[in-house]
Amino acid sequence: MTRDLTGDALDALARWLSPHLGGDVRVALDGRPGSGFSAETVLLRATTADTEHRLVLRRETADPAMYPAQAANDGPEIAIQYRTMRGLAAAADIPVAPLIGYEDDPAVLGSAFFVMGFVDGWVPVENPPYTAAGPFLDAAPADRRTMIANGLDVLARLHRADRHAADLDWLVPPGEKPTAARQFAIWSEYADRELDGRDHPVLDRARTWLHANLPEGGEPGIAWGDARPGNIIWRGIEPVCVTDFEAVAIAPPELDLGWWLFFDRTMHEALGIARLDGEPDRAEQRALYAAAAGRGPGDTTPFEVLAGFRYAAIVVRAMNRRVARGEIPAAQTIWRDNPPATALRQLLDEIGA
Repeated sequence: MTRDLTGDALDALARWLSPHLGGDVRVALDGRPGSGFSAETVLLRATTADTEHRLVLRRETADPAMYPAQAANDGPEIAIQYRTMRGLAAAADIPVAPLIGYEDDPAVLGSAFFVMGFVDGWVPVENPPYTAAGPFLDAAPADRRTMIANGLDVLARLHRADRHAADLDWLVPPGEKPTAARQFAIWSEYADRELDGRDHPVLDRARTWLHANLPEGGEPGIAWGDARPGNIIWRGIEPVCVTDFEAVAIAPPELDLGWWLFFDRTMHEALGIARLDGEPDRAEQRALYAAAAGRGPGDTTPFEVLAGFRYAAIVVRAMNRRVARGEIPAAQTIWRDNPPATALRQLLDEIGA
């Protein structure tokens, strides 16, 4: 059971941090940013004799994993994120937060956790949508285009990283091949488990279409799993930190590009929000990625449908967890009726699926 981060728990964390920061440490809470379901996030200020460190604690929750396992030996999602960030810091040309350390002994804070350095900047949030409020809305048109281009350049650089050098081969079990078909199978099983017999017509339509139309995609490599502007910390229009790797996989790069483009749809068409001046449309974003990657991704439509299938299934999982926590009634229909499901239905209607 996780421990409240007060009193004895903060003292235990201070003792744990001391060898990592090089001296006696005093720790104080510094806030809790809005976060998703996969882990608890806590901001900290840790003070040694002459230095104050701004830190971020990510701690495993008591809930079952938010995302499907890529391999039996994945471990807790907090470990997946730490191992991935450590590998990317060593082998990828993308900015990640400086890692302080990882702890899997629940005796310290009640569950596994890791600590990383705080990276200052702003994050394009979903609520309210960054396309309707905040720095992205307030930016000059040319800056909006440059920001999206910069994000896609980060994505292309991640896809160029050597998964072997990043020590991420454990994401593919022996005897398995890191194909798009494998990802579809993983997420299809996940959707069935979370639906638990309930009807979800949009997911059913997508599944049927994907069975007939999902291509192989490009050469498999490191796939971020949740590639979107909101998982990047920005300083102005420059990406300064890439975050949230709990859904990481070894898969064709189109898995990520399809997710990026589908997420764009959820922030525009699904919410009835017009594209802003200077903001590249999805065709332009495909071209921006192709220029950064040095290869054309081809028709990304099947991977956008796969992204919508994944996203709609994740919402089912998220609502199941909220019901289990007692936060919402079991009779709610958010699991079926939500912006990602709307965006998926719109996309399926467009392609006649």
